[in-house]
Amino acid sequence: MIIHGHERFDVPRMFWPLAAYAGATLVAAVFSVDARTSLIDCKQLLLFFIVPIGYRVLSGRRALTAIDVIITAGAISAVIGLVQFGILQFDHLGQRPRGSLGMYMTYSGQLMLVACTATARILFRKDDRLWTALVMPALVAALAATLTRNVWIGACAGIGLLFLIRDFRLVALIPVIAALFLAFAPPQLTERFYSSFRVKSVRHDSAATEASVLSNRDRLAMIRSGLRIIKDNPLIGVGPDMVVRVYPHYRDPQAVQQLNSHLHNVPLQIAAERGIPALMVWLWFVFTLLRDFFKARHTTRVPSVVTAALACTVAMLAAGMFEYNFGDSEVLMLFLVLVTLPYAAERAPSDAAPPLS
Repeated sequence: MIIHGHERFDVPRMFWPLAAYAGATLVAAVFSVDARTSLIDCKQLLLFFIVPIGYRVLSGRRALTAIDVIITAGAISAVIGLVQFGILQFDHLGQRPRGSLGMYMTYSGQLMLVACTATARILFRKDDRLWTALVMPALVAALAATLTRNVWIGACAGIGLLFLIRDFRLVALIPVIAALFLAFAPPQLTERFYSSFRVKSVRHDSAATEASVLSNRDRLAMIRSGLRIIKDNPLIGVGPDMVVRVYPHYRDPQAVQQLNSHLHNVPLQIAAERGIPALMVWLWFVFTLLRDFFKARHTTRVPSVVTAALACTVAMLAAGMFEYNFGDSEVLMLFLVLVTLPYAAERAPSDAAPPLS
């Protein structure tokens, strides 16, 4: 329609740093350790077209409808995960809830984004909040049941920011919620929580705690390995999907795993794969999102949509310090939809604009 109708290619301003990041990725792929493999991996860049498509298709009131659909689908997925945890014994590190998806990490990442979106809808929408309030406990319980610590951190950061924006006094709920979690959560969850702060094992540790402690130690080793990769390849990195290829050469002596497909840290992974300039462009994208959403809070007709996108961005950043979630296609797709919706909602003409919410 744009070509045949001679319409202007209209996109939100945050699309341009995203497009520049795609360009930097293609450059890194061309000069990769294995250009063919890296170029094939670049197919994920096609997901960036979600932004102009969503901007065009989900304008005006459709943005609010999209939020409703996302929360409803997330609630159904959460129930599936709770059934897996409570009945099918997907309740340990070897077998975690994954909903209808094939990977628990993807499932937990999507639940994190939906939980932030649902919280924003409850706190900043003036009507139709009952359904979201009813499914919110299921979303939180399923998120906890995944035993995935990076999304716990991300959800706490995103939802904590929403509490702070809505009413500073709501922040006092965070330690209360944490205390209730530690008091009533199943032992698998509390054990997983406490293991987050340890890098050394002790004799009486359970197998699950031992695995968590070893994972913590390996994450620290990956940081050191990643920094060495960046030091040797600062401009264009080693190429997309090439960290796994070069990891044995840069593996830290204190590493636990012999091989890692990625470095479990978004900025570190981007710099290692695509170079420091690509990381700077990605930070430009993130800065644009945060700046636009913080500014839009005061003028938007859809505060629940804007604050949801803001919380999801913060959650992705916080979780991304411990997991390469920007490289998970299903999580990235949902994230791109959610951060496009505030721009799309304001795109409608005044007579089709969504009501204040």
